Amino acid sequence: EVQLVESGGGFVQAGGSLRLSCAASGFTSDSYVIGWFRQAPGKEREGVICLKSRDFQTYRSDSAKGRFSIWSDDGMNSVYLQMDNLKPDDTAVYYCAAKYIYAFDTLLSMPDYEYDFWGQGTQVTVSS
Repeated sequence: EVQLVESGGGFVQAGGSLRLSCAASGFTSDSYVIGWFRQAPGKEREGVICLKSRDFQTYRSDSAKGRFSIWSDDGMNSVYLQMDNLKPDDTAVYYCAAKYIYAFDTLLSMPDYEYDFWGQGTQVTVSS
């Protein structure tokens, strides 16, 4: 069973940075995607950024471009989300999620219904 555990959330002032970590384990195939979603109070869950195993292809939503980055330095056992120049609108619970894919799949979007495995979430609060 795939397990995902997030860490690194907290409080930060606008303009600051935070790094979230997702510890991932239990994959039975080497072809999968790990992504970060977020959900603000009263809003729908939003796909932010994701990373594909094997070729490390990434997808960024418009809200992530220029400010957020994703990477792994240990073969996807840990996946990091670096968030810079944070804004109050970035305040949300951030979730790590994963799905299996075919090796030739291209990342074009991040619909949350495609993701089968979810972490418990970590709160990020950005004050103005």
